[in-house]
Amino acid sequence: MTMQSTKPGWTVPDADEAPLESVRFHGLKSGPKLLVLGAVHGNETCGPNAIARIIEDCRAGRLLIRHGEVTFVPVANAKAYRQNTREGDRNLNRDMYERPQPVDNEDRIGRRLCALLREHDMLLDVHSFRGEGEPFVFFGPENNAGELEPFRHEAAELALAACLGVPVAIHGWLDNYMQIIAARKRLNLPPLAVTEGYGTTEYMRFAGGYAVTLECGQHDDPASVEVGYVAIRNTLALLGLIDAPPPPSALTTIIHMVEVVICEAEGDKVEGGWKTGDAVPAGAVMARRADGSAVTAPVDGFIIFPSATAKPGEPICHFGVASKRKH
Repeated sequence: MTMQSTKPGWTVPDADEAPLESVRFHGLKSGPKLLVLGAVHGNETCGPNAIARIIEDCRAGRLLIRHGEVTFVPVANAKAYRQNTREGDRNLNRDMYERPQPVDNEDRIGRRLCALLREHDMLLDVHSFRGEGEPFVFFGPENNAGELEPFRHEAAELALAACLGVPVAIHGWLDNYMQIIAARKRLNLPPLAVTEGYGTTEYMRFAGGYAVTLECGQHDDPASVEVGYVAIRNTLALLGLIDAPPPPSALTTIIHMVEVVICEAEGDKVEGGWKTGDAVPAGAVMARRADGSAVTAPVDGFIIFPSATAKPGEPICHFGVASKRKH
């Protein structure tokens, strides 16, 4: 089998159904089980490169896993990684569950990833983004017994988000996804299932653990690799897998996603040079409809994921407010 190296730090088999490779270090004392994923989206290469550095540190003895265990999956989606595309056949970080009859690349990967997620207690999923903006972390809901995303590890998950070394944390993804579903129904567009909003972190919470998604910066920015590397080391320290003091919180802003602006027709578009995490004063124009009408911020808040390529039924941007949650 030939090997093709498309980026520094990792190689993947030149095959349509490459195996899912994992590297696991077992401490000799008891402790938690951490899973670290890279390249869930194939063009987000900071994860594989940061993980490669950490693995080399562990093998060289610069990092010693003394307690518990950590499993690294440097390249979760080998097909997309080899192609340098976000997806192989579809978005791996949506509609994740174990299908008894997988039909595409991401279905087959998902079956293995779900099994790995259930074996572990917590997840750090390392990503990057296309546009400009500062690194940030997504985390999950408050403790609850509701039907959408029941959860019981609020404090531990927020502590994990706070230790990574990035200043901004965002929550509220799945509630916002429900708004997308409702908007598509209102616009008579093909429906989405609730499970379409489920990715690696949602599945980990479903399985009883906790999880965060780290967005390290722009795809091709070399600094994003350093962000990922520091975040993994900080996570190992926080969880006590290595003998190192717990890192201090780096969070300065916690944002609660509360609203989504949907593209309702061709010509609806984001307005201005907004970036994720930008503060938006009440009344500021976030988007403009094809008829020229403005969509404005209802209160002081923040822009999240502005998209210049949104199609009808897709988010133009998300809007958030300062969260009441504290770290």
